[in-house]
Amino acid sequence: MSVIYLLIMISLVVALCFLGAFLWAIRSGQYEDDYGPSIRILFDDKQKKKDETLQSNKQAN
Repeated sequence: MSVIYLLIMISLVVALCFLGAFLWAIRSGQYEDDYGPSIRILFDDKQKKKDETLQSNKQAN
């Protein structure tokens, strides 16, 4: 029976650690921009770099 009490105490400590980590992440601003990353994947960076290269070549001529 004492093993159950030990496991309950360990699980409470682990749960409090996860709660502390979650609150720390919220306070540090990790979840402030929830819209930007979902849109960022839609843009093609390769096309942007290609356009910049073409513009620099036109300016050099």
